[in-house]
Amino acid sequence: MMLNKQMYEYGSKSSVIRELFAYGLERKKIVGDDKVYDFSIGNPSIPAPEEVKEAILELLEEPAEILHGYSPAAGDPEVRKMLADSVNRKFGTCYTADNFYMTVGAAASLSITVKALTNPGDEFVAFAPFFPEYEVWVSTAGAKLLVTPADMENFQIDFEAFERLLGPKTKGVIINSPNNPSGVVYSEETICRLAELLERKGKEYGTSIYLLTDEPYREIVYDGCTVPFVPKYYPDTILCYSYSKSLSLPGERIGYILVPDEAEDSKRVMAAVAGAGRALGYVCAPVLFQKVVARCADVSGDVSAYRRNRDLLYNGLTKLGYECVRPQGAFYLFVKALEPDAGAFSEHAKKHDVLVVPSDSFGCGGYVRVSYCVSEKTIRDAIPVFAEIMKEYQKL
Repeated sequence: MMLNKQMYEYGSKSSVIRELFAYGLERKKIVGDDKVYDFSIGNPSIPAPEEVKEAILELLEEPAEILHGYSPAAGDPEVRKMLADSVNRKFGTCYTADNFYMTVGAAASLSITVKALTNPGDEFVAFAPFFPEYEVWVSTAGAKLLVTPADMENFQIDFEAFERLLGPKTKGVIINSPNNPSGVVYSEETICRLAELLERKGKEYGTSIYLLTDEPYREIVYDGCTVPFVPKYYPDTILCYSYSKSLSLPGERIGYILVPDEAEDSKRVMAAVAGAGRALGYVCAPVLFQKVVARCADVSGDVSAYRRNRDLLYNGLTKLGYECVRPQGAFYLFVKALEPDAGAFSEHAKKHDVLVVPSDSFGCGGYVRVSYCVSEKTIRDAIPVFAEIMKEYQKL
């Protein structure tokens, strides 16, 4: 029986993150939940805001044919208008329902957008460290993903390395801020410099280079940090958003694609987005949760628990001698492994039932991602175990 080789490879080799998460679930059955320190997956640990529950209960009173019936492929027009109004209030923009396409979370947003833009031979550029699935979505669309090496000093952008990767085949650039896995937020200076470079290179090559901004963590920031609204800095931006983190709804899979009118060929791009959604089977995102997020568009969760966890984990690990960048957003700590092989360090930690994700799949070796969207108790109990691991390496 002949199968699609590429699809078989993706299906038979699950992501390291998912493997660690599955291992943790089985391990907890053996030694107990409180004996496994699972920092593997970005599963929000704070509850959804009360407004979400209220919206669901109110919506359940609607007629079934309205609540559970199909919406138009791009999403309910009223929902998209409410989301446009919300974005306009937040960022002083003038979007309408026609600028929005509802999706099954950020994964669908990005895979649809890449598919919509790609012709054979196209290239996309990402910045290490980056979410590993970018490579999957780009390659299955028939394009090639080029990776800009990480700026190891502050995890902003190494612009000299980035510029060397740009060329006539560059169709798009993917950014993720706040970043998974580093927690770093791109500064306004970084976004301005990125916009200037893309405009200059687009003119040089006589083409449009689209900037895809992946923003599921936009509302999860600390210490007064502000996330620049990228379309205001670069017109050829396509924004991919999810409510998985901001409303703690990862399992509901709901988000959107925003194509501003200012983007080159915006109407054709939106038509291609609709076509890619159709081709991939991503039409009519879950209607109940379309309506829920529309009612909760101006609501965000209480991120104070994540901030406390960040401070507790960051302060605890750095006091022990671990090196990491202090995150400004998301809920990940990017920690330098205690040996060059991040995978080997992850396996060593695993022997202590500490589950951390090696950074190789993020395009940046030598680190591990520690997801701190866990209980405060898990972090407090894990710090002595991290200390024991440090002592073991110091003896080598």
